[in-house]
Amino acid sequence: MSQVAEFFDRVPERVNKEKVQGMNATYQFNIGGQAGGQHWVKFVDGEVSHGDGLADTPNITLTIEDENFVSLITGKLNGQTAFLTGKLKIQGDMSLAMKLQSVFALG
Repeated sequence: MSQVAEFFDRVPERVNKEKVQGMNATYQFNIGGQAGGQHWVKFVDGEVSHGDGLADTPNITLTIEDENFVSLITGKLNGQTAFLTGKLKIQGDMSLAMKLQSVFALG
């Protein structure tokens, strides 16, 4: 299993429950490359759900290549650096992008 697939399989245990209280948002991840794919993660009133494919109405869509995603989730690549260098493309609510590292306990 790739690190990308393992991350999304383990999303509920990777989420910082304190950071998602009162949060109602859907993240769409479009990950390119051989280990990539489309995944979504939804937060509703402190609960998390996730799945493969396209979310119905995501609040934010993040597009990144698989090797950069692995670097991001392992703490080798900073999210802001990834965005500023074009490795991470973001559409939608930028405030949700700023919460990415703390919500998913990355690094």
